[in-house]
Amino acid sequence: MSELRFSLADVAGVRVAVSPANETVMSMWALASPLRYAVHLPWIDRARVTLRRPEVAVRVRPLVELTWQGCPLPDFLTPAARPNVEMADQLDQIAATPPDVVVRDLLATTERRPLSPFGRALLAEPRELLPQLVDAIQVWYDEAIAPDWPRMRALLDADVAYRAAQLAESGAARFFELLHPSLRWVGDRVVGDDPFERHFDLRGRGLALNPTVFTEQRVLWNLLEASLPAAAYPVRAVGTLWEAAATPSGDPLARVVGPGRARLLHLLDTAVTTTDLARLAGMSAGNVSQHLAALHAAGLVSRSRQGRHVLYRNTDAATVLVRASRGG
Repeated sequence: MSELRFSLADVAGVRVAVSPANETVMSMWALASPLRYAVHLPWIDRARVTLRRPEVAVRVRPLVELTWQGCPLPDFLTPAARPNVEMADQLDQIAATPPDVVVRDLLATTERRPLSPFGRALLAEPRELLPQLVDAIQVWYDEAIAPDWPRMRALLDADVAYRAAQLAESGAARFFELLHPSLRWVGDRVVGDDPFERHFDLRGRGLALNPTVFTEQRVLWNLLEASLPAAAYPVRAVGTLWEAAATPSGDPLARVVGPGRARLLHLLDTAVTTTDLARLAGMSAGNVSQHLAALHAAGLVSRSRQGRHVLYRNTDAATVLVRASRGG
């Protein structure tokens, strides 16, 4: 069982954001245990081919060794997410980790399993070898995550928007109880029914939460109380992540609104930005913007702001049309 003690400042400091670095690092678990992550088999098949390429394998090896299944991740490797943070920013943050923090965080992972060869080398020479680990994360992101990142990001952004509204409407106690069935609010703390035995006082630092597609349906907390408080939780609707995005052949909706707009409506089950929607649909951003403007004017698409991004999503009317076109 885990417990996190909150002050009033901590309650006000709860934030939800997407972490590209966390997704990149945690994706290694799915690669190592495909049966546990069967929902990701389409991605796993592609990623395995990528990792078999010699030029990728040799550079990614440090990350592979630090993410063996069953071995906790050192806190510095999964930095607390900030709103609208980019991969480059998080890589810079990991690269700037002080050597003593690298050592501290690595030692915290050895309770159940010894460090890998690279882990032991990094423990002995953190300043010299940390750049190799940062390079491994960058290479894996570029080769295995970036091609599918628009799809992942759309799902994660939709969850962030949903949770932010939930927190504003329901308050912290109800928010955590709805975040995951293992969590409950008791007095001044969140209690998690899990095997991790984390007992932290947040001490006014707040709590950074990030949805993740690569988890075994658990909430994963920091290992150490001294780290910036953070946790990863399972994203909603992960089963839809790898569904085909193409407009169905002979789609009756396309005959009503046109093939381009029909394609967008089939992709707008979750909130997504114009840029990511363009990538998912294989259309130019300008073309997507024109279609969205028309769909919004017709009451088929809603829009909301999340930080610097404007998110679009189907309205209830559009959902009815899409389901009808699919024969639902």
